[in-house]
Amino acid sequence: MSNKLDGKNIAILAADGVEKVELEQPRDALQDAGARVELLSLKAGEIEARNHDLEPAGQFTVDRPVSEASVADYDGLVLPGGTVNPDKLRLDDTAVSFVRDFVDSGKPVAAICHGPWTLVEAGVVAGRKMTSYPSIRTDLRNAGARVVDEEVVVDGNIITSRSPKDLSAFCSALLKQLAQTPAGSAQ
Repeated sequence: MSNKLDGKNIAILAADGVEKVELEQPRDALQDAGARVELLSLKAGEIEARNHDLEPAGQFTVDRPVSEASVADYDGLVLPGGTVNPDKLRLDDTAVSFVRDFVDSGKPVAAICHGPWTLVEAGVVAGRKMTSYPSIRTDLRNAGARVVDEEVVVDGNIITSRSPKDLSAFCSALLKQLAQTPAGSAQ
């Protein structure tokens, strides 16, 4: 595989209830392209994954709590979905502040399925063209986003997709955006 992302550090922010494939597939694509990936969460230890929101799908080991992370440490951020995962994240002030600061930094932020819920809570969607899982599109509209039904949307530094069926396009857009980000943008 290409090493076009060598030297890039990417954070994935997730909590219990994360949709397994929405964490695994972007992580694997990033690692295959040479990036170093860290899983951040609300606490140390492990988070519980799900398939289709309801079926237990194992655990992922957390690399560090988001409270110990800095936007300066990373070149990009991925927000996977699953209904419960972003619902937990948006209730945590530290996670919401991290996401807001990441978007404000101008570095790539990619959110899929229900992942944009955290972007809504962070107050960073107004005026942005976005997509998401159908059930949260009203929330995006109410927060001022211009919502479309497309497999992947890139608006500035925010990348969004609708569901796991869009993972291929989502990962491609994420890799392309990160490849265009100057090397070593993480301090």
